[in-house]
Formats: sequence, C-alpha cells, structure tokens
Amino acid sequence: MVFYFTSNVVSPSAFIYVGKDKFENEDLIQFGLDNDVCAHVYVRLREGETWDNIAQPLLEDCAQLTKANSIEGNKKDNITIIYTPWSNLKKDGSMAAGQVTFHNHKLVRKVYVKQRENHIVNRLNKTKVEKYPDLRAEKEEYLRKKMRGDRKTREEQRAQEKKKQQEYEQLKWQKAHAYDDMFTEENLESSNNQDRDENFLDDFM
Repeated sequence: MVFYFTSNVVSPSAFIYVGKDKFENEDLIQFGLDNDVCAHVYVRLREGETWDNIAQPLLEDCAQLTKANSIEGNKKDNITIIYTPWSNLKKDGSMAAGQVTFHNHKLVRKVYVKQRENHIVNRLNKTKVEKYPDLRAEKEEYLRKKMRGDRKTREEQRAQEKKKQQEYEQLKWQKAHAYDDMFTEENLESSNNQDRDENFLDDFM
C-alpha cells in the first residue's frame, strides 16, 4: 500500500507519497523514477522542475510529512531531514528493509525542522489517499515513454544537423561558382574585340 498526498502550496499541485511501512518503501526504492526526490517520503517532480529548484513551501510539506511519519522523529524537535534524488539512493543485500545509503554524498541536502507544524500535517492528511499501485508496471511505462522521447530528440537533432550540413554545402557551392556567369560563351563573345568596327581604336584613343 502507498499513501498519496496532494500539496497545494505550489501550482500545479505536487504529489507526495510514502509506503505504508519500511517493506512498502523497499518497492519505492526499487521502482523509483528519475524525477523522484526522496527523504522518508517521495515527491515526484513536474516537467521542467529539478531537485535544485524545489519550492521552499513544498520542501516544508515534505519535511513535515517525513517527521510525522517517523516514529522517532515525530517525538523530537529540532531535527534535520535529508533528501536526495532517487537515482542517488544506494541499496545492497546487506542492508535492512528500508535502509539505504548514497552513491554521492555531495548530492544529499538537509532541511531543518524546528518542530511539528500541525496545520501543515493536517492539511496534507486531508488529501491522503490509499492505493495499491503496480510500481513495476509504472516504472516500465515510464521507461518506454522516456525511450520514445529520447529517440524523438535524437531524430530531431539529426534532422537539424542534416539541415545545417545542407545549408553549408549550398553556401560552399555558391562561393565556388560565384563567377561562373562571367565566363559564359555569351559574355565572352560580347567582350571579344574581333567583332568591333574599324573605328574601335579611334574611339578608344
């Protein structure tokens, strides 16, 4: 089971989700997407959004949900919550359920939470929905769309490169043949002195 929350502090709204327990979170770890950012809870970034520019109110919503859903963290004030892109999560067989480390610790950031803000937690809890998603199928569909998008981008890049090459070849040809018309048979005959009348030299002098 996965719990989904809607955060309306940004527009369009963002979706935050979390597994029912650490075992459910194992599936979220395994089948996360490239545009997921996670702490204990996950937020799926919207198109054009990166983990570098997540709005501060949305970070606060995620941090408050993380605190509220942590048995230990919910009892304490002045805690620090870390978050990172899903792709930075590192998991091996020796770790307990729900436990992770990171590939790159420089890609881990911190959010300071002074205390639980009930008005934030209550607002989010009103949007809570329980679902049983097929995370594997969602991941496979995401990867298919990504592959199609990547292929389309490559095709567009090749088309642009081909167009630029054609324009370059055309310009190159024009430069190489810029004076061709000056040496046509018609132009050469018109400048030939053999057809001048006998007074040509007198006119020249």
